[in-house]
Amino acid sequence: MKNSIKNILAVAIVAFVSFSFTTINKKEIKVENSKIVWKGYKVTGSHEGLISIKSGHLNFNEDKLTGGEFIIDMSSIICTDLEGEYKGKLEGHLKSDDFFGVEKFPTANLIFTKVKSTGKNSYQVTGDITIKEKTETVIFNLSVYGNKANASLKIDRSKFDVRYGSTSFFDGLKDKAIYDEFDLIADFEF
Repeated sequence: MKNSIKNILAVAIVAFVSFSFTTINKKEIKVENSKIVWKGYKVTGSHEGLISIKSGHLNFNEDKLTGGEFIIDMSSIICTDLEGEYKGKLEGHLKSDDFFGVEKFPTANLIFTKVKSTGKNSYQVTGDITIKEKTETVIFNLSVYGNKANASLKIDRSKFDVRYGSTSFFDGLKDKAIYDEFDLIADFEF
């Protein structure tokens, strides 16, 4: 019994000392200097725009990325390739229940679950992304340079019940089809 207690005590001391020297540094994202560009594709072309980061942070152990979390303001979605009436119509449609239902689902989030170094300043990130209260795992590459980071993600909207114009849910759409995958390109400053 005494040996078991001594072993448990020794393990606890080693763990305490190890964690004491691990420096986790949480770096808040400067949302005013950061942006996310989205691009969606349809049979007859594409549209793109911006969406704002509500809050976020990256975690570092010394200079190595170890984690992160982001909250996206879904009501901020705008289109940058159209003007006037068509711009307003597309933005309203993207915010409607046909797409992201921002009145009911005002935010989306991404939580890093695994970070693997793939080279100097580059990482493969596995994360859980939640859109419309549905969570899916995504894998993407992220690069860090000084106080900036960037990443590109492909998201399959059909996994989040975003059905409008999707051939995954509807037949016979022909040139009205909108592809399920869309791109997000994120540039962060922290």
